[in-house]
Amino acid sequence: MSAAQKDDTLKGAATGSPEGASPVDENVEEAIEAEVIEEQDEVQEDTPNLFEAITAEVTELRDRYARLQAEWDNYRKRTQAERESERVRASENLVMDLLPLLDDLERAIKHARETGEGGTLTDGVEAIQNKFLQILEKHKVTQIAALGEPFDAMQHQAVGTEEDASVPEETVVNVFQQGYKMGERVIRPAMVVTSTGGPAREPQGANE
Repeated sequence: MSAAQKDDTLKGAATGSPEGASPVDENVEEAIEAEVIEEQDEVQEDTPNLFEAITAEVTELRDRYARLQAEWDNYRKRTQAERESERVRASENLVMDLLPLLDDLERAIKHARETGEGGTLTDGVEAIQNKFLQILEKHKVTQIAALGEPFDAMQHQAVGTEEDASVPEETVVNVFQQGYKMGERVIRPAMVVTSTGGPAREPQGANE
């Protein structure tokens, strides 16, 4: 081989021309190409499974989020209810502490009226009592209706009986201690004396 032919062969090998290509290089290229095609086929086969897995994971995450949201809502409602219950209990305790003072005012007024004493002073005490009741009413605290009413075990506490044929049985004829309720909740039942010896009371709703 002449020097010119050797140069052409080397140039061919350097530039990747067919004349300079090696059988080993061709085999490597074919192997790489075959491997790439195989991996593409595997990816195409795995794509549906991968999509299903991602969908399942997203669904699970949504369910977990929904459960956490529900738990948070329940916790928030529970704590709000607990705070409201504590507020109501605190209000009831405060009112219960004030009721003895109101009882004293009521007894003082009653005694003054029965003995004819007091005059202007009694009027002043009565004004204080009325102001006190107005303040309590702003906080939904009201007196329980008792005198002349049928006995109601849910609101009244009987402490005695009194013969009175002029009213139906178990009519409240005397109030020993006034009862109070906050809203619809009884915080202290009225201590009452009920009648006996009168006509039987008609069942509630009998005339309806």
